[in-house]
Amino acid sequence: MPGINLTREEAQERAALLDVQSYEVQLDWSDAPDPEAKTYPSETTVRFRARTPGASTFIDLIAPNVREITLNGQAVDPAEAFKDSRIALANLQAENELRVVADCAYMNTGEGLHRMIDPVDGEAYLYTQFEVPDSRRVFAVFEQPDLKATFAFTVAAPESWEVFSNSPTPAPEARGEGVAAWAFEATPRVSSYITALVAGKYHVARAEHTTGRGQKIPMAVAVRTSLAEYLRAEEIFEVTGQGFDFFTEKFRRDYPFAKYDQLFVPEFNAGAMENAGCVTFREEMIFRSKVTDAAYEQRAEVILHEMAHMWFGDLVTMQWWNDLWLNESFATFTAFYAMVAATRFRDGWTTFANGEKTWGYRQDQLPSTHPIVAEIRDLDDVMVNFDGITYAKGASVLKQLVAWVGDDHFFEGVRTYFDRHAWGNTTLADLLGALEETSGRDLKEWSKLWLETAGPNTLRPVYEVDADGAFTAFAVEQEGFSEQYPTLRPHRLAIGLYNLVDGALVRTGRVELDVTGARTEVAELIGQARPALVLLNDDDLTYARIRLDEHSMATLVAHIGDFAEPLPRTLCWGAAWDMLRNAELAARDYVKLVLGGVGRESDIGVAQLLQRQSLSAVELFADPAWRPTGQAELADASWQHLQAAEPGSDFQLAWTRAFAGTARTEEQLDYVAALLDGSQELTGLTVDTEMRWTLLLSLVVSGRADLPEIEAELERDKTATGERYALQARAARPTAEAKAEAWASVVEGDSLANHTVASVISGFQSTPAEKREELLKPYVAKYFETVEGVWNSRTHEIATQIATGLYPTFVIEQGTLDATAQFLDGAQPVPALRRLIVEAADTVTRCLKAQEKDRSAA
Repeated sequence: MPGINLTREEAQERAALLDVQSYEVQLDWSDAPDPEAKTYPSETTVRFRARTPGASTFIDLIAPNVREITLNGQAVDPAEAFKDSRIALANLQAENELRVVADCAYMNTGEGLHRMIDPVDGEAYLYTQFEVPDSRRVFAVFEQPDLKATFAFTVAAPESWEVFSNSPTPAPEARGEGVAAWAFEATPRVSSYITALVAGKYHVARAEHTTGRGQKIPMAVAVRTSLAEYLRAEEIFEVTGQGFDFFTEKFRRDYPFAKYDQLFVPEFNAGAMENAGCVTFREEMIFRSKVTDAAYEQRAEVILHEMAHMWFGDLVTMQWWNDLWLNESFATFTAFYAMVAATRFRDGWTTFANGEKTWGYRQDQLPSTHPIVAEIRDLDDVMVNFDGITYAKGASVLKQLVAWVGDDHFFEGVRTYFDRHAWGNTTLADLLGALEETSGRDLKEWSKLWLETAGPNTLRPVYEVDADGAFTAFAVEQEGFSEQYPTLRPHRLAIGLYNLVDGALVRTGRVELDVTGARTEVAELIGQARPALVLLNDDDLTYARIRLDEHSMATLVAHIGDFAEPLPRTLCWGAAWDMLRNAELAARDYVKLVLGGVGRESDIGVAQLLQRQSLSAVELFADPAWRPTGQAELADASWQHLQAAEPGSDFQLAWTRAFAGTARTEEQLDYVAALLDGSQELTGLTVDTEMRWTLLLSLVVSGRADLPEIEAELERDKTATGERYALQARAARPTAEAKAEAWASVVEGDSLANHTVASVISGFQSTPAEKREELLKPYVAKYFETVEGVWNSRTHEIATQIATGLYPTFVIEQGTLDATAQFLDGAQPVPALRRLIVEAADTVTRCLKAQEKDRSAA
């Protein structure tokens, strides 16, 4: 039985048979404001050709009820035809018209049509999320990316609402009793997963941008009415305009759709979604309180990422989901490229190295590592493949490819690709073929080595010096990832030579070369004086783990804060973190390195990452016997940096949050409590809504605050966000009763919305290290008793949150791994669930090895 799955072979057979022309979809959401309304009418008329008359196929639909099915004027019995999320279609004609009337479900999982009732004003807010296979939750559809068609939506809804779709919003037509209908014009030929509808009493700001090519693009930004006071639309429009100028010039092609709406919607699962002309974002990117500039930079990158998809993904679309990586990697790489070239965030490549590549290296070292071009056999495969390889490693490899073929040749090839395949579907070979033409490079071997193999390489400098300190030999040695993944790849990289000049660690020499095989000699460095520090992969051109020689490592420990530029420092931070995770660097030594240099860190995003990583080093990777010492060192350092931070600065804000997260002693917690109740003020610091929850959560986790304080804070912040914080805080209380209540609400109940589930899980796991044995260990057995049932009974999003979020990651002992192995061997879970559990168990394995390394450093 297929259930809700679809195999690649089934999709190929259907694509070979069908040519889909158009959909007309009518949806009635007039009763959506009533939380008791569980379903809504959905009527779909689809016209399509069959290349083999008389053949049979199926159309996809996930719905509680199907009322009518009419194929080519003949009624079809829903009881016979509708099974396993499919409607069987028999005896097709050359030209076909199918009409399906169904009752589809309002969802609270962020899949299909999501509905949220705002506790502030009682208004209902709706939006669709269709990637990967969820347009079938709203209308009957041939749910695969290569069956493109036009889509004409008509929506009935309360007349006071704003309604958005891929086409420009038409004037509503009154239907009486406070209801109106919006009949949208048909879209161009697009894939179903990038169609979209958003509806509710949204607050809307509008503008128009004229590109350098003279194209006028109508734009809108929308948020829930209760968030309107926090919307700074001009900031979003500014980045959007900069992005349109960059992409239309770089691609030499106008924006392909009629308008561009950016809608910040509640309880969104991902960062954003590239619906054609109707992009949806998680509303947390509308900031209720002060945030650091890193948050604005991240928002800019997401805006540019989704915009890049308008061409690469929406105009030209992958044929099947095995090229998902290319879709996401291209958008990620070009977003950072555009951010550096066209916006104020000129240090974007530092952020890329700091965030994206760290994610990629971590994912690529898991037992589930896979080639960038992954084997996507069915929808279950792709649903767990939105990972650090698909996004971050893929984007890093594209960055390497651009270094390999050259910027101009790369974008010339991209333009050729768009010209050939506009409104069509492609494979990786189509893009590589265009790049081979424009660059003159043969990319077949490059593709084989980079895209069809798994695991990162490790690069090390190996050299000899004479009595005067000059290099007499220098080579770059390359290692494969493991016996299973031994591939050695070609790397275009730079070697940076850094010396102390007037107290700053600056680059005094640079060599760029191709590194191939196990050992590459670097003749250009022979005779040069050994610098204070040798940095492989300077400028971050390639994707590889780097290691420092002993002399350079000593310089790093003493002077990591003295780098004159942020990118080389970030590369060194990344190398140190990778060494910690691989038990090559003791946790206490990593913490010493961070605390010795983080005060000199100029990039706020890097500083915040180091704060999180140093806390993980202590809480997860350190010898438990040393952990109290490490906790005290972190708390003391956070306090010192907080007191030294410039009033009102991003660093003051970041160090306040870090201090709240590390406070342990009564004196430290007294200060946190005083900041919260206002008896202690810090010049320049505004204790706003988000900061209040941060401080309160610190007190709750430590046992200094309980339900009365949580309820009082919720009374101050009676919003959807406040409700989620309150649930998180309740689950974070360090008592057996609180953990039992949280567990039951997520695992045994199924009424919580997606973001609420995430908040409760976060609170459940927020347990002091010294209480994990008492509070979390009892749930190891419960997890393995329930996880398979959860996987089989919940939607993919909720099941994934529970399977990954409630895995006993913080019960760091061999017993957890033994219980995992016993479950995997006995239950034989489906591949997607097995993968998630194996990945989670890898963290425990790494923690145990790292703790042993840290013990040996005592």
